[in-house]
Amino acid sequence: MDYFSPAGSPVEVERQLAAWLTGDAPARTRLVVATSGSTGRPKQVVLSRDAVLASVRASAAALGASGPWVLALPAGYVAGVQVIARSLVAGHPPTRYDESGWPDGSGWFTSLVPTQLVRMLRSADDTAALARAHTVLLGGGPIDPGLRARAGAAGIRVVATYGAAETAGGCVYDGLPLDGVGLALDPTARIRISGPTLFDGYRDDPERTAETLVDGWYLTSDAGRIDEDGRLQVLGRIDDMVVSGGVNVPAAAVARRLRAHPALGSDRAEVEVLGVPDAEWGMRAVAFIAPHPRSDAPQPVPPLEELRDWVAAAHPRSWAVRQVVVLDALPLLGNGKPDRQALRVLAEEAR
Repeated sequence: MDYFSPAGSPVEVERQLAAWLTGDAPARTRLVVATSGSTGRPKQVVLSRDAVLASVRASAAALGASGPWVLALPAGYVAGVQVIARSLVAGHPPTRYDESGWPDGSGWFTSLVPTQLVRMLRSADDTAALARAHTVLLGGGPIDPGLRARAGAAGIRVVATYGAAETAGGCVYDGLPLDGVGLALDPTARIRISGPTLFDGYRDDPERTAETLVDGWYLTSDAGRIDEDGRLQVLGRIDDMVVSGGVNVPAAAVARRLRAHPALGSDRAEVEVLGVPDAEWGMRAVAFIAPHPRSDAPQPVPPLEELRDWVAAAHPRSWAVRQVVVLDALPLLGNGKPDRQALRVLAEEAR
C-alpha cells in the first residue's frame, strides 16, 4: 500500500490531488490526512480515492450543482482537500481566498468554519462577496442559529455540514445524510455513520481503528438525536460532558444558551464553553468570551453572576459556568477551529 499526505503550498497540494484523482497515481495509493487534534493527539486518517470521489459526487447531488470552488481553509485538512477535489472534478482549477479577496462574478462555492463566517460578516466586502456565492458550506463546529440568520439576511446561502476526516469530510447536509450515507444512533445516542465515504482506518494504529470502525460503521465522538423529519441534531461531543460536582453538564448546550444572551450574540462575541480540572468540583465549566467591537451598540461582557443567572433561567442552575475568561480573540488551530488545549491553559492562568 502506498500513502501520500498533502504537503506544501496550496498549488502543490492541488497538483498532488489532481494526479491522484485523475488516476495518474496507482489505484492502491491512499491519501492520509491529519485530524485537527483539537482535543489531543492528531490522528492519521487513511482515505481511498473511491471514498473521496463518492463524497464529491454526493455533495454535488445534494447542492444541485457543481462548479468552481474557492479555497479559504488550509489545503492539508480534509475540508480543504474536499474543496480542491470538488473543483477539480467539476473541471475548474480552485481559486484561493487570500489578500486579493474573493473572485469576481457569482455562482462559485466555498467552505468555511463558523469562526470564519462570524468574522467575515463584520466586513461589508466579504459579506457582499459571499452573497454572490452559490453556496457556503459551514461545518467544523457548532453553528449559532443567530449566525445563520444573519448570513441569510445578507443573502448568503448557507448549508450546515456535519462529518469528519473519517467520513471524507461533511456527509450530512442540513441534518440529512448524503446519498449512500447511513446514519444511526447507538443506545447511548452516539452518532454512527456508514457508507462509501468512510475511511480505511488510522495509519499505524490498528487498535484505534478497531475501536472506531465497527461492522462497517464509524463510531463518532458526538452525541445526537434524529428529529421526526429524519434530520440529525448534533448535541455535542460525548467528551464535552463536564462532570462538575457529580452533575453532568453538557458544554455545548451551555454555550448555545450563552450565545443567546443579548450581549453575546454571534454579531457581538465569540463564545466557547469547556470543562477545566478543578480541585473542588472535579471539573468546572468555563466560558471563554471574545467580544468584538460594535460601533453602533458596544456592550461589555456581562459579569459572571449575570451569566450564571442567564443559563439557570433555561437550564438547571448546576449547569451554570463557574468562570468567565475574556479574550481579545479565541486561539485557533490551523483549520480555524478553537484550540481547546490552549483555552484550558488560559483558564488556569486566569484563575
